[in-house]
Parts: sequence; C-alpha cells; structure tokens
Amino acid sequence: MAELEKAFLKIEGKGDIPCLYNPETLSLGRRNEWTSNPMPGKGVPTLRYGGARSGWMRLDLMFDTTNDGTPVTAYTGKLLSLMEIDPSLPGTDETTNNARPPTVAFHWGDLHSFTAVVQDLSLTFTYFSSTGVPLRAQVHLELRQYERSHAYGPQNPTSGTPKPNRVHRVQPGETLDRISARYYGDSTRWRLLASANALEDPLAVRPGALLTIPRLEG
Repeated sequence: MAELEKAFLKIEGKGDIPCLYNPETLSLGRRNEWTSNPMPGKGVPTLRYGGARSGWMRLDLMFDTTNDGTPVTAYTGKLLSLMEIDPSLPGTDETTNNARPPTVAFHWGDLHSFTAVVQDLSLTFTYFSSTGVPLRAQVHLELRQYERSHAYGPQNPTSGTPKPNRVHRVQPGETLDRISARYYGDSTRWRLLASANALEDPLAVRPGALLTIPRLEG
C-alpha cells in the first residue's frame, strides 16, 4: 500500500523544509489584465489583453514538537529565513543591489507549485512549555510566482509519457470498488487497482494513501 506522502518546501540552494503536518487546504490563483477605452455615447468597448500577472498559492501549515520537547523554532526559523536576502545565490552582487531571497517550491506527492518566492508570511506560536519554549506554531504562507513556468498547480510527473497513469489520494470512506467506478465506470475493475498498488487486502485502504490508477488499454 502506498505510504502517506508528506509535503515539503524545496528551497533554492538550501535543500528541503519538511512539513510536519500536511495542509488541509491549498488556494491557487492567477490574474490576467484586460483594459478598455470607454467613450461617451458609445456602448461597451472591446477589451484588450494587457498581459498576465504572477500566480499565487496560499497555504496554512502547523508545526508541533510537543512529543520531543525541542523548540518549534527549529522549523519556523527556516521559514522566516526565506524572507531574507541570501548572498550565496548565483548572480548576487550587493554592490549593485542585485540580491534577493531564495526561491521556493511546494511539493506534496504529485502536486507541486511553480517556482515562487515567499511574498507574505505570518507566524503564530500557540503552545509553550512551562519554561516558555515555543512548541507549536501556525504559519500562513503566500507564495508568488517568480518566473514563467510550465508547471502550475497539480502536476502528474508521468504526463507526456505514451500511457501515463493517474494518481488518486484516498478519501475517508472510499473503497477500491468505489474508486474503480469513479475512474473506469465499472466497480468490478477494483482488482486492477489492487494489483497495480500491490494491495493484499483491498478493504484496508487508508485515507490519505496515494493509489496509482492505470490507464485501460484501448
């Protein structure tokens, strides 16, 4: 059975920051500019395309270290550093003010964001030890698209292959026959799913698990 995927943030030149808990929701958006030239005595003018604005992604993350008692700032400190200029990045020249914070990309299984920068970050500590050590924190992140990218929102890394497989995240209450009916229109094809995912017990499908959904021949 596929294991529960953990989300993480891939940081330019710095490796990954793991998310201790996967986010419950993600918000993504884009905006195009359209302009017009209204004139007195005229009807509705035709819009003219004025270009695209950067995409955005908003997410809330929770970090909790109450189990081992270590300060949660070991994680939140890394997030705060994403707002700071990193002089080790290629192309940095502080004499000409050519410096910037690192880029970041959100990854969760087959879902990943565009290359982005942290535009907005808010941090709230919600639980402390008896000695005042912060052990739990809520973080709100707003990522802003940094550059033009072919990847936006949910992406399947098998796309572009001759016969790509889809991936399904199991929801509470779902069974293999229901998933089979959803993708194939036939609940009796659950055995194909069981075989593709090496499931010995088709009834023991855990919520949150990722299942490969093979394409039917023809």
